Amino acid sequence: MNEKGISKQEVYHLLDNAKKKDVDYSRVLSAMCTPPHEIAIDAHIKFIESNMGDYGLFLGTRELEMEVISMMGHLFHATKTFGYISTGGTESNIQAIRSMRNLHGSKNPNIIVPDSAHFSFDKIEDMLKIEIRKAELNSDFKVDINSMENLIDGDTVALVGIAGSTEFGQIDPIEEISKLALKNNIPLHVDAAFGGFVIPFLDGEYKFDFSLNGVSSISIDPHKMGLSTIPSGILLFKDLKYIKTLQIDTPYLTIDTQYSLTGTRSGAAVAATYATMKLLGKNGYKEIVDYCMDITQRLVIGAKEIGIEPLIDPIMNVVVLDVDNADFVQKKLDLDFGWKVSITRNPKALRLVLMPHTTIECIDAFLLDLKKIVDDIRKN
Repeated sequence: MNEKGISKQEVYHLLDNAKKKDVDYSRVLSAMCTPPHEIAIDAHIKFIESNMGDYGLFLGTRELEMEVISMMGHLFHATKTFGYISTGGTESNIQAIRSMRNLHGSKNPNIIVPDSAHFSFDKIEDMLKIEIRKAELNSDFKVDINSMENLIDGDTVALVGIAGSTEFGQIDPIEEISKLALKNNIPLHVDAAFGGFVIPFLDGEYKFDFSLNGVSSISIDPHKMGLSTIPSGILLFKDLKYIKTLQIDTPYLTIDTQYSLTGTRSGAAVAATYATMKLLGKNGYKEIVDYCMDITQRLVIGAKEIGIEPLIDPIMNVVVLDVDNADFVQKKLDLDFGWKVSITRNPKALRLVLMPHTTIECIDAFLLDLKKIVDDIRKN
């Protein structure tokens, strides 16, 4: 830090130079985030100083948070839910599992997750000292129920199902996992960080939420398909007993207890999520999801025309293309054409996420560039 500050103009110049080095979203087909809605940005700025870690000072922001929790609860078929706005799916997953571990009281706890689970569960294993047991996937990249059941024992404190897996966009058979949870008297956490703002608005019907008696908690990320600002996550519990296990005393604040993982929490993210949900409503989100599914199908059809099949028919706006030499194709797309795509782990395939920022022109341009690379490979 300099002894004397520089001018505002110089600071803005430095910021502009840094921003130029960031990748804009125009050719990003790998991210599950997207530019936030304009009203989310406005709301975020308006509430930028609100700290939900001491919400007794910010009662208006707290009311917005409680309404968001209520709206999401009703969307997920619960008459009453408990929770808070987190920093995102990682925090929400940590807190859900932490609550279930605390409630169970096992000295050697384990949880069972699909092999497709987000890497946040690897962090949970390290942070909470919980054994993570990974159940196998079936040929559709959904968790195998028999594999999951075989891993359960008396120290299993939670089952986890994925509603919109990060790699394949697949929805685990949550209804079957719910039955398994009830049979064994084990809580079920559903990681719907991506799918939470997609699945309720798809044309098909997929049971994954509190309409299933075995589901105890759900994590959702409004900063993904919810079009809110970063960092905006939501953790919902069906029963107050889970959130109570997270509470600690906060003697010097305006509130007596705190149950979030972080101390200071962004009221700006709360307001951004509230504003976007109120503005768009179910119909607005339905239109966004419909658009994303339309361009998803456009991509799949175009890929098939150049001889590339998807590993699975997309359930949501995630496409995994069965491309030979996927690593090489990814690098060529990036270095030669500036496309940001990713690769799945097992099997290796080209992974694309079709977000609201993706245009039809973008899809068509990507397919042309992909064809050039694939044609060159086939010639050689």
